[in-house]
Amino acid sequence: MKAVRKAVLPVAGLGTRVMPGAKTTPKNLLNVFDRPILAYVVAEARAAGIEHIVVVLGRGQGGIEDYFDRHVELESYLEARGKTDILAEVRAELPRPGEMSFVRQMSPLGLGHAVWCARDIVGDEPFAVILPDMLMDASPPTMRQAMTAYDAVGGNIVVVEPAAPGEAHKYGIVALGEKAAGFDGRLSRMTGMVEKPPPGTEPSNLFISGRYILQPEVFGLLAAQERGAGGEIQLTDAMAKLMASQDFHALEYEGVTYDCGDKVGLLRATVAYALKDPELGGAARTAIAALLAR
Repeated sequence: MKAVRKAVLPVAGLGTRVMPGAKTTPKNLLNVFDRPILAYVVAEARAAGIEHIVVVLGRGQGGIEDYFDRHVELESYLEARGKTDILAEVRAELPRPGEMSFVRQMSPLGLGHAVWCARDIVGDEPFAVILPDMLMDASPPTMRQAMTAYDAVGGNIVVVEPAAPGEAHKYGIVALGEKAAGFDGRLSRMTGMVEKPPPGTEPSNLFISGRYILQPEVFGLLAAQERGAGGEIQLTDAMAKLMASQDFHALEYEGVTYDCGDKVGLLRATVAYALKDPELGGAARTAIAALLAR
């Protein structure tokens, strides 16, 4: 069983749900408290042992490449003024040489197409997919939890979580078989996936929530460029076909998800991460309480 060394981060979406904020700033560079959404997701990948991160960009998102590049003037300014703590934070997020690649998705043809654009860099080995819109606050980090499941059962891993009561029909829902040993019953073999099932027909209440470990054979299925829901090339369609020949397991992860592609979800994430900040959490709580008391 090959190790998972690479992760694909599809960030090419336009961010229509957070417009006008994402009009000139890529949505994944919008801040959650003190740093961009994407910085948290890259940290999650690194904590899972990922060695190479492939960022799939769209038009006008060069700012993402710039964020993960050296800013010589800024660093010189901070160093000259003795702002060593800020300088250390800025440098900590820089990738190691060869750790990060950027590829362009020329047209917004769907998540499956974005993942397919990374095929030559990923090559013939299993890989992770991390959707930056879904910021997951978990310990261990969510992708680390998925890696642990992969080490136990191999194959393909799909991270899931419970939908709110009455909301399952809005998501891609998994159908489950027998549970795997260990994991407190949170890891189960998948028998199918249903995209937005009619209310009352859901095979479970668990929806696919933006973290995957996939085998490279999925690229061959995506290469057919078949259109699915919304006229786009859907990753879930390729996964459903791959399930006919490979094992899939669903992992109900332990943590909290913030949908940062939504304005209120982005606000929730900002508040949550501000409150847990070890240095500024107390001041953030005081500020929030003062606003609520008005």
